[in-house]
Amino acid sequence: MTDRHDAARAAMEAALAATGGSSAAPARSRPEAWQPIPGDPEADLQTRDGEPDAYDVARQIVLRQLALSPKSRQQLRDKLRTRNCSDDVAEAVLDRMTDVGLVDDEAYAGMLVRSQQAGRGLAKRALARELRTKGVDDETAKATLDQIDPEAERDRAAQLVAKKLRSMHGLEPLVQKRRLAGMLARKGYPPELSMAVIREAIHAAPEHQRD
Repeated sequence: MTDRHDAARAAMEAALAATGGSSAAPARSRPEAWQPIPGDPEADLQTRDGEPDAYDVARQIVLRQLALSPKSRQQLRDKLRTRNCSDDVAEAVLDRMTDVGLVDDEAYAGMLVRSQQAGRGLAKRALARELRTKGVDDETAKATLDQIDPEAERDRAAQLVAKKLRSMHGLEPLVQKRRLAGMLARKGYPPELSMAVIREAIHAAPEHQRD
């Protein structure tokens, strides 16, 4: 874990160097003086030299956020707004971060989908909600979700049902079906797929085999 944190820190430092300097701020009038807010974790940046550079502060806020966990552009934009960063400065910094590959909604969407599939067994419908909640635009979300293999999704549903069914031994088949259907629905599986997988699992369960 320490090695991962060290690697992430090194990557952030390299990114800061890549995005640093006067070239990161486009040629435009200097933004209004940065206005810190009470309890702001970036207060040390905001008071440096008494006249902080808004672009530098915004850059470092973004880098700190990315060091904590991957984020979409919209999530970073929202965070900058809570830190009293002007929209012009935020967009300039996020554009630069996108140019150097630190902000990439396509990569973020793919990572989120894979992690939610593996960790929670979510299907397309629930994954679409997750992406929307994280601020991924509809076009990017659709392109990512279109890459999901229907057979792989069916296999995940079957695995979820098999695991859940082991904890439902002794219940009536109708009760098992209802609970399994509810579980798959919450994870975003369509009813037709859910019922097909559930019927197969219950039919194959040893407790329902006739002697």
